[in-house]
Amino acid sequence: MSPPVAPPGWSRWLVPPAALSVHLSIGQAYAWSVFKPPLESALGLSGTQSALPFQLGIVMLGLSAAFGGTLVERKGPRWAMTVALICFSSGFLLSALGASLEQYWLIVFGYGFVGGIGLGIGYISPVSTLIKWFPDRPGMATGIAIMGFGGGALIASPWSAQMLESFGGDSSGIALAFLVHGLSYAVFMLLGVLLVRVPRHAPGARGTARQAPTGPQVSAKQAIRTPQFWLLWIVLCMNVTAGIGILEKAAPMITDFFADTSTPVSVTAAAGFVALLSAANMAGRIGWSSTSDLIGRKNIYRVYLGAGALMYALIALFGDSSKPLFVLCALVILSFYGGGFATVPAYLKDLFGTYQVGAIHGRLLTAWSTAGVLGPLIVNWIADRQEEAGRHGASLYGLSFVIMIGLLVVGFVANELVRPVDPRHHVPAPKEAAHVERQQSESA
Repeated sequence: MSPPVAPPGWSRWLVPPAALSVHLSIGQAYAWSVFKPPLESALGLSGTQSALPFQLGIVMLGLSAAFGGTLVERKGPRWAMTVALICFSSGFLLSALGASLEQYWLIVFGYGFVGGIGLGIGYISPVSTLIKWFPDRPGMATGIAIMGFGGGALIASPWSAQMLESFGGDSSGIALAFLVHGLSYAVFMLLGVLLVRVPRHAPGARGTARQAPTGPQVSAKQAIRTPQFWLLWIVLCMNVTAGIGILEKAAPMITDFFADTSTPVSVTAAAGFVALLSAANMAGRIGWSSTSDLIGRKNIYRVYLGAGALMYALIALFGDSSKPLFVLCALVILSFYGGGFATVPAYLKDLFGTYQVGAIHGRLLTAWSTAGVLGPLIVNWIADRQEEAGRHGASLYGLSFVIMIGLLVVGFVANELVRPVDPRHHVPAPKEAAHVERQQSESA
C-alpha cells in the first residue's frame, strides 16, 4: 500500500491533521487509570494487576516500533496507519469480550498485546514524513503530531468516565465502554489513513522536503552502535519512567493523597485531574518541542530532567498539605514528560540526520517499553506494600517519589554526556544519494 504523493500546490499543513487523527486515538492509553478502579472492583484485582494491560501496551508499543520501524520507513505512513487502526481497534473489541466474560487475561491480551502493536506502529507512522515535510522546523512539526498522543486522554478520560457512569461499573458496563471505544476510534483513525500524503522530492519546491538529506547521515544499523543512541535511550527512559509513574495511577493517587483531609477528591474530580494531566502532556509536546528549535535539544532536556526532579521533591515534601501545589507540580512533570517525547525525534535528526530517522526513532522507543514497566511497577508495587503495612494516604507514595528523583538525576547526567556522532558512523554520500533515488521511485 503506497501513500499518494502530494500534487503540486499541496499544503504541508494538511499532514499534521492526518497524524493527529491517529495520535489522538491511540492517546487513549493515557486514560487507562479511569478504568482501574472499576476493573479492580468488578474483577477483584490489585492495583498492580489492574496496571498490566497498560504496562503490556507500552511494552508492545516500544517493541513494535523497534521491529517495525524500518518496515514503516519502506511501506510508508498510509500502510502504517492502516495497521495501527486494525490492531488498536481490535484490541478494544477483544477487551470488550474479555470484560463481558470476566476473563481478565483476555483484556490484558487485547488491550495490552494486540492494542499495543497498534500503539507502536501508529505512534511512529507520521514521524519521518513530518520531518521531511518540515525540515526547517522539525521540533514544531513532530510536536504538533505527537501532541495528539498526549492529548488523547483529554478526550478519552471524561468520555470514559461518563460511559462508565451511564453503562455501570460492573463487567458488562466496562465491556460496553470498551466496545464503543473500539468502533469510534476505528472511524476517526480512518480519516488519517485517507488524508496522509508524502512529499515530492522536486528541488526547490515550495513547502516540500529537499531533494536529498543534508549534513551528517547515519543508518539505523550504525546508530545503535554509537554511544549517543544509548545515552539518549537512558535519557528517554528516565524521563518517561518519572512521568508515566504518575500518569498510570493518576486517578487513585490524587484520591489517596487527600483522602484524610477535609477536602477529599471525588471520583469525578479524579477523572478531571487525569484530563488536566493530559492537557499538560499535550501542551508540553508542542510548547517545549517548539522551544527546543530555539534553545537546542540538550538545553531543553536539562529543563525536563532537572526541573522535573525539583517538582517531584516538592510533591514528596509538601504535596499532601496543598492541593494546588500537588496539581501544579504534577502538571509540570507531565508537560516535561510529553515534551520529552515530542523533542526526541528532532534530537535524533540533529545527531543522526534524516536518512533513516524513523527507523532509529522506532528502536529508541524500546526505552519507552522499559519505562512502561518500571514506572507503574515502582509506584504500584510500593503502594501495595505500604498499604499492606498499614500505611495510607500520601505515605503510600513517598518512597516512589524519591526513586523518581534519583532516576531523573541519572537521565540528566546521560544528557550531559551526549556529543556529536563520530564521522566514521556516517553513511557515504553515494549510498545516501542512491537511497533517496530509490525512495523517489517507490513513491512515484
